[in-house]
Amino acid sequence: MLRQYELVDRVLSYDPDADEALLNRAYVFSMQAHGSQKRASGDPYFSHPIEVAGILTDLHLDDETIATAILHDTIEDTVATPEQIEKTFGPNVARLVDGVTKLSKIEAQTENERAAENLRKFLLAMSDDIRVLLVKLADRLHNMRTLHHIPNADKRRRIARETMDIYAPLAERIGMYEFMKEMQTLAFRELEPDAYASITKRLEQLQGGGGDRISRIGSGIRMLLGRAGVNADVSGREKHPYSIWKKMAERHISFEQLSDIMAFRVIVADEAECYRALGIIHQKWPMVPGRFKDYISTPKRNGYRSLHTSVIHSEKARIEIQIRSAEMHAQAEYGLAAHWAYKQGGGQPDEQANWIRDLLEILEHAESAEEILEHTRMAMYQDRIFAFTPTGELIQLPKGATPVDFAYAVHTDLGDQTVGAKINSRVVPLRTAIENGDQVQILRSKAQEPQPGWLNFVVTGKARAAIRRFVRHKERDEMIALGRKFYDEIVSRLPAQLGQEALASALKRLNMADQDVLMEAIARGSISDAAVMEALMPGAGGGDVAGAKPVPQQREAISIKGLTPGVAFTLAPCCNPVPGDRIVGLRRPDEAVEVHAIDCPKLADGSDADWVDLAWGDGTDGGTARLAVIVKNEPGSLGVMASILGAQQANIVNLSLVHRDASFHTFHLAIEVRDVTHLMRILAALRAADAISSAERL
Repeated sequence: MLRQYELVDRVLSYDPDADEALLNRAYVFSMQAHGSQKRASGDPYFSHPIEVAGILTDLHLDDETIATAILHDTIEDTVATPEQIEKTFGPNVARLVDGVTKLSKIEAQTENERAAENLRKFLLAMSDDIRVLLVKLADRLHNMRTLHHIPNADKRRRIARETMDIYAPLAERIGMYEFMKEMQTLAFRELEPDAYASITKRLEQLQGGGGDRISRIGSGIRMLLGRAGVNADVSGREKHPYSIWKKMAERHISFEQLSDIMAFRVIVADEAECYRALGIIHQKWPMVPGRFKDYISTPKRNGYRSLHTSVIHSEKARIEIQIRSAEMHAQAEYGLAAHWAYKQGGGQPDEQANWIRDLLEILEHAESAEEILEHTRMAMYQDRIFAFTPTGELIQLPKGATPVDFAYAVHTDLGDQTVGAKINSRVVPLRTAIENGDQVQILRSKAQEPQPGWLNFVVTGKARAAIRRFVRHKERDEMIALGRKFYDEIVSRLPAQLGQEALASALKRLNMADQDVLMEAIARGSISDAAVMEALMPGAGGGDVAGAKPVPQQREAISIKGLTPGVAFTLAPCCNPVPGDRIVGLRRPDEAVEVHAIDCPKLADGSDADWVDLAWGDGTDGGTARLAVIVKNEPGSLGVMASILGAQQANIVNLSLVHRDASFHTFHLAIEVRDVTHLMRILAALRAADAISSAERL
C-alpha cells in the first residue's frame, strides 16, 4: 500500500502546484473513517481507496480527483456524511465523491434492474464531470485485481459480468484501452476459466517455442525504419487472452488458425512520419487486404488516432502494426484522461465525450431496465463506420446503421421528421445500410412522425429509444381518444343527463387520478361499461340492487376515424376489413381493439371478448384488401393484371404465387384501396379481362 508521503510525492512530481494540504487531509480523514474495516483479502479496507488513488496518479490527474479517489467509499461504508466532506474538502470534491459513491444499496427485483439503475445514476453523475468516470473506472479496476479474494463464486461472476458489460466498454469509449484490456482479461478469467487457462497455456507454449520471436521481429522493424531515416520506438506484444478468444469465436476458428496474435506498436515523431513509416513497411512486406485502417484522418469517436495495418512478415507470420506519434500514444493509452487538464482554466467534457450525451438521452427515454441495458450496450459495443453530412461533418455510427440511425445521430428532431434519404446523391430506401465514407442527405418533413416499422431495421440505441418513446406516447394518446369515444357512447345509455360534477365524483369512486386514466382504462377494456355507468350514476350499472334492470346495450356505432391502425386498434388479418365494410370490434383487457368485418368466420372465436359495434367514420383513410386472382398461363397475363391495378390507382403491397399448373396460375395479392366501392371496381375490371379467369376477395 502507498504511504501518505509517497502518494503526495507522486502527485507533486507531475503537478508541482497541487494542493498538498488537501491530499494530506483526505488521506488522514479516509484512514480514520474506515478505521478497522477489512477487505475480503484481509487487508485494511483503507488500502483500497489509496490504491485507486495510486492508479489515477499514473494518469497525472489533478489533486481534486486524487482526493476524490481517497474519499470515494467514505459516505457509503463509514459514518461520514456528505456535509462533512463538503465542509472539510469543499463543494467540488463533495460533488465528485457523491457521483462516485457505490450504489450497492439499490434495491431491485432483478440483476438487470440493479445494473441499469447503477448505470443510470452513474452516467447522470458522470455527465456533470467526466472525472467521476475516471475515478469509477480506477475503482472497478482495483476491485477486479482483488476479485479472487471474494469467497462467493456467484458474487465474483456477477461483478465480472457487470465489468464486461458496462465498465470495460465505458473505458473503451473514452479511449482508455489499457484499463479496458486489463478489465476484460480479469473478467474473462472469472467468467470463462477453462477458456482463459487454455489460451494462456497456448501463449506460454508459443513464447517457449518461439524464443525471442517478438523482440526479433520488433528489432527488424526498427532497423528497417532506421535505415530509411525514420527514428522509431518499436514494441511488440501478444494480444490479451480475451481478445484472442473473441476472435476465435467470431471467426469460428481454432487457436492454431489464428495467425495475427502478435501486435507491434511503432511510435514516431509526428503525423507526417506516421505515413512515411507506413509506406516503408508496406514496401517491405505485403499488406493483408481489408486490414488497413486510418484513424488519423478519421479518428474514433473517443479521439483515438493511429494507423493500423496487418502484413505478412518474412517469418511467415501475419502481424498487426499500429503506427502513431507520441502524443497519439498518450491519448491511445489513457484516452480522455490524457488531455483532461482541469488546472488549465477548467472546462467540461469536449466533443470527444459527445457519446455521453447520447447515452443520457437514451436514459431519459427508456421505459424499463432491460431497455436501458439494451440501448446503452448497443451504444457502447458496436464497431464504428464514418459517414458525412452534405456539409462535410463527420458522423460516426455502428456497422449496419441506416439513414434513420444517421438522422437521429445528427439530431432527434431530424430523425423524427425523416421521410427519405440520399446516399451519395442517390435516393435509397430508409433501411439501406450505410457504408464507410458515404455522404448521407436526409429528406425531412414537419408532417412526418417516427414509424413503428423503423424498429425492424435501426441499430443505434438512440434511434430505438426515440422511436419507442414516440410509439408509447402515440399509443397512449390514441387509447385516450378511443376511450373518450367509448365514454361518450356509455353516457348516451344512462337513464338521465349527467350533472357537471358527475365525472369528478366517478373518478373518486373509481380511485383514478384524472380523466385520461379513465379513458385509457375504458379503451383497454380494463374496466367494464357497467362499472363506468355505476360510477357515473349509482344504480345505472346494476349495482347490488336486487331486481335491477340489466345494463342497456350499445346503441350507437363508435367511429374509428382519426385513429391509426396498429396503435389503438388493429385490422384483423383474417378478413382485412376496408372502409365501407360493416365492422365490429373485439375488446379484450389490456389489448388493442381487434376490428373484423361482420361476416368474418373468425368472429366465432371471440367469445372471450366484448363485442363493440364500430363504424369507419366519414372520410376514413383506406385499407389493405386481399385478393385471389387466377390468370391464364400465357405470356403477358401478369402484366395485364398489373396494368389494371395501376389504372385503378391500387398499389400492390404484396404478391405471391400460390399455385400453378399447365393452364392457370393462382396469385394472392394485398392491395391498398380507398374503400369497398373502390375494391368492387377493381374486382369488376379484373374479371372483365380475357387474361384473367377469376378474381375474388379473400
